[in-house]
Amino acid sequence: MAFDPAVATAAYINGLGPDALAKAAAYTTGSHWLLLWGLVVSGLTSWIIIRLGILDKLSAKLSARGDALRIWLICSVFLLVSSLISLPWALYEGWWRETSYGRTSQPIADYLSQGAISIAIGALLGGLFFFGVYALIRKAGRTWWIWSGGLSAFAISAGLLLSPILLEPLFNDYKPVPQGPVRIALIEMADKANIPHDRIFVFDGSRQSNNFTANVSGVMGSARIAISDVALGKASLDEVKAVTGHEIGHYVLHHIWRSVAVLSLLSILLFFLADRLFPRVARLLGSNTIIADPVGFPVLMFIISLLSLLASPVMNSLTRIGESEADAYSLRTVNLPDALAGALVKTAEYRNPRPHPLAEILFYTHPSVERRVRTAMEWKAAHPAATGS
Repeated sequence: MAFDPAVATAAYINGLGPDALAKAAAYTTGSHWLLLWGLVVSGLTSWIIIRLGILDKLSAKLSARGDALRIWLICSVFLLVSSLISLPWALYEGWWRETSYGRTSQPIADYLSQGAISIAIGALLGGLFFFGVYALIRKAGRTWWIWSGGLSAFAISAGLLLSPILLEPLFNDYKPVPQGPVRIALIEMADKANIPHDRIFVFDGSRQSNNFTANVSGVMGSARIAISDVALGKASLDEVKAVTGHEIGHYVLHHIWRSVAVLSLLSILLFFLADRLFPRVARLLGSNTIIADPVGFPVLMFIISLLSLLASPVMNSLTRIGESEADAYSLRTVNLPDALAGALVKTAEYRNPRPHPLAEILFYTHPSVERRVRTAMEWKAAHPAATGS
């Protein structure tokens, strides 16, 4: 009997069982609604800070300290205070809901301690970035938003370079893949892609999440491929090889730099619209400041939140293209379509594998699991003699 990719795909997805599929659909749909509610929380937080006059009072106290310190502190304080105000929402979204769906086993104390580190880093580095934004507004005048692309490119590139070295180790422990069949197989794969052996790690992703994950992070000398201990624990050797082939695809196809370029161009459009929308949104939130005044930072941040949400389908499309290209790279170089399909099905626990096409376009950062498995099965059908699984 001839191999049928559609039948094989249905068997993989249906193998999850109706209860698991229903749970994944409910979790995914709820996550999409959280995007909208997150915007509401952002607007409410900005409104509270404006109404309390927190930044006005801080600006008055710092008026004699110089603009540089005043602007950086105003931005950093807003990011800190807004994170504290929205902490109940973050706790619900990031811990309680994840726990209720079985997506994390992280104790609440550890979640809060890591959250405190994230808030501190966000306030520090976010304050520095927006200090640069306000410097552009003051130096470049009405064309400041044009130069924001360069600032964004620099900030993103610096973050990509330094994150694996300075930031990620604050949250997880990264170690070389231990000796054994997995390491031998991954070293062989790394050699074919000219990736140094010391660039493939396993990390304790189970500390924060029970999700089956792997990723590429960093650029140039800091670039690395990292596989969660959850993935290593749940996957067969062939599945680990297929997933690593996917991540190597991101690495060798330079997807990170493409994302930097698109994000930098998108930031120009975002800041242009923010410049035009600022007066109206400021009035709506009860502020009478202008965009050049950092006291109006809550207004600017709400506009950025709104525009980022509206732009997310564009970025989602970009990442879906990258994920499809990485899948194709794995199939070409590792050639384990069944192993790749088996690994993908494990991600369907937290990502509805059969979304509505419109939902996939708007919200999905990856092609649907069903679509990706179908691609793997079509590859298998087209390469029957070479299929390795």
